[in-house]
Amino acid sequence: MAVCAVRAGVLSSLRRRGGGVGGTFLSPRNNNNNLLRPLAAAGIMSKAMRPKDYARPPPFPYKDHHYGFFQSLIDGTTHRLDDNSKIVVVDGPIAVGKTKFAKEIADELDMLYVPQASMDMVYINHYGQDFREMDPRLPLSVQSFDEKDFLRNPNHPNVAGFQMAMFHVRLEQYINALAHLLSTGQGIVMEGSVYSDFVYVEAMVRCGYISKQVKDYYYECRQMTVPELMRPHLVIYLDCAVDEVLRRIKARALPHETNSPVLTPQFLTHMENIYKQQHLKQISTQAELLIYDWSGEGEPEVVVEDIERIDFSIDTHSVKFEDWQLKNEDEWGEQRCMYTKRAYQIMLWASVPRFNVPELIVNADDYKVYEDVYYSSPGNKYARGFNSDMGDQFILGKLKTEPRTTSL
Repeated sequence: MAVCAVRAGVLSSLRRRGGGVGGTFLSPRNNNNNLLRPLAAAGIMSKAMRPKDYARPPPFPYKDHHYGFFQSLIDGTTHRLDDNSKIVVVDGPIAVGKTKFAKEIADELDMLYVPQASMDMVYINHYGQDFREMDPRLPLSVQSFDEKDFLRNPNHPNVAGFQMAMFHVRLEQYINALAHLLSTGQGIVMEGSVYSDFVYVEAMVRCGYISKQVKDYYYECRQMTVPELMRPHLVIYLDCAVDEVLRRIKARALPHETNSPVLTPQFLTHMENIYKQQHLKQISTQAELLIYDWSGEGEPEVVVEDIERIDFSIDTHSVKFEDWQLKNEDEWGEQRCMYTKRAYQIMLWASVPRFNVPELIVNADDYKVYEDVYYSSPGNKYARGFNSDMGDQFILGKLKTEPRTTSL
C-alpha cells in the first residue's frame, strides 16, 4: 500500500528541527474578591510617562531553560506583570506601513516588536542555512514555496501547503509571544497575528487559489489550536483605500509585487471586506480596537496618546479580556507552562493530517527524496546543538537537546 505525507507536515517538520499606576506592580491578590488580576486597573504607559527609576524584574530565561511544574513553584509569574504587560497587534492591508508603525509603537511603549510572520522562519534554520537552496534536488511537490512565489504564481500546486505552513508559523509566533510576556513581563507589539490569518484563507478561496476542502481543513486545525491561546489586549487597524494600496505597491516596485496576478483590486477588496466585516467585528468583542485612516500615514505619537487613554481594567462580568482573568498564581503558572514546555502539543494539534485533501498530499516517493535531502543538508542532520560540522561543541557532554527554539 502506498504511503503518503501531508505537505503541511513536511513544512512544519522544518520548524521542529530547526501594575499599578506609575509603573509599580500590583499586589498578586485583589482584596475585594481574592482574584489574581495583575492587570486589573492598568493602562498602557509610554516610556516618557514612566518613572526614571523604573526597572522590570529580572526575566526568566525561557529560551534556554525548561519551565515546568517544579519551576513554577519557585519562579512565579505575576510579580513581573505590570501596566504594559499586554499584547498589541497591528493589522492592515499590504504596503500600508505596518512595519514602520509597529516598530515605532513598540519603541515608545518599551515593548518587544515581533515582525510579520514569513516563510523565512520555516526555511532558514538556526545556523542560517536556507533550505530553499536545496530545491534543485527536490521533486516539485516538496520544493519550497514562499510569499514571493505565491505573488508570482497563485495557481501553483503548492499554494495550499504554503498557506497551511503560514498558519503554523503565525500560531507558533503567537505562542512564543505569550511565552515571552509571561516569562519576562515585557509587552508585545506584533505585526499581524494568527487571529487575522483566516482573512488570507477566505480571500484565497474567493479568488480560486485554494479549494473549499483546504478551507475546511484549515478551520479544523484553527479550532483545535487557537482557542488555547490568550487573545490580544489591543488591535490597531491601519486603514487604506484599495486604490492607494495599489499606488504604494507600484511606488515601492518590489520585483515579486510588480505585475503580480494576486495584487489586484479584486483580491485586495476581498481582503478589506473580510477584515472589516468579520475579523475586526469578532476581535472587538474580546479586545480593544483602534482604527485609523492611514492613507496619509498618520503620526504614531498620536496613536500612543490614544493608547494611553484606554482603560484596560478587567471586569469579571465582561467577556472582554476574559482570557486574562486567571484566579491564582497556579493558573498563571499553568498557562505559562502551556506556552513554553508544552507548546509543542498545540503545534501538533495543528498538524493532524487529512488524506482527503489532494492539495496537501505528497506521495511516498517524493517524501522519501525530501527526507534524504533534508537530513543531508547543512545543520539538519542532527538536532540543534549537535551538529559538529556547523561548529557545535562539547556534544559528547550534552545529555539532552536544547529546550526551546523561538522566532522572537
